Amino acid sequence: MRSGFGKITAATMFLFLLSGCTTDRYFMVEKNDLETLNTSVEKQSEQISSLESRAEENVQALTRVNRESTETILQAITEQVEKPACPPAPEQPVCTIAESSSDGRADRLEGKVIVGKVEKFYLVGPGLVYDARIDSGAETSSLDARNITRFERDGNNWVRFDVPVPGSDDLETIEHEVSRRVRIIQSTTDESERRVVVELQFMIGDHRQQAEFTLTNREHLSHSVLVGRNILRDVMLIDVGKEFATELPDDLPEENNGDES
Repeated sequence: MRSGFGKITAATMFLFLLSGCTTDRYFMVEKNDLETLNTSVEKQSEQISSLESRAEENVQALTRVNRESTETILQAITEQVEKPACPPAPEQPVCTIAESSSDGRADRLEGKVIVGKVEKFYLVGPGLVYDARIDSGAETSSLDARNITRFERDGNNWVRFDVPVPGSDDLETIEHEVSRRVRIIQSTTDESERRVVVELQFMIGDHRQQAEFTLTNREHLSHSVLVGRNILRDVMLIDVGKEFATELPDDLPEENNGDES
């Protein structure tokens, strides 16, 4: 048995040695080959790192491009779409107290001055304001005149007369060239009266006009001035339900552009 054990041991040792030689063939690498392998691994690592860097840069570039593109699109949408706006609040009416205009006032209908049956009448020249009766039944307008005296000046017919100063017993003298003379038939009698006619400037409201007036004593009548059809025609309309429908201006003219001296 000892002789047999020795044979088994010798055989086992031989196999071990043979196995060791085979293992060295597969696991033992020469030094030069190992350095080459390490160099190759390092190059591959560098290439991988470079690829990773490039990939990261590309990702960042794509992200930046996408962000800029998105901002451009949003800006375009903002410019094209109007923002909703609330409608302006309606203005609240303001109550004001009407004040008389310094330029006077006269309502008009189709270009004609609307007057009441009595209006303030400003006689330009002497600068007197009367309450005038508006009467469409009278053909010619008339003015209260006292102490009427006809005379001649530079070959022309003139007249001197006094007019009452409203609110007092005073009279103011006026001289004016005669336009013509008319025959007036009184409605209460069959007798006629020849009256002197002069052209005078006057104002009713903001309306200024020059027209013919007959001179006659109206002391016994309620109004010193009568405005008849020769003024009303094509110029004024009467609203018989009103009085003083017009207002004279604050600054009344003092000059008369007629022939008054």
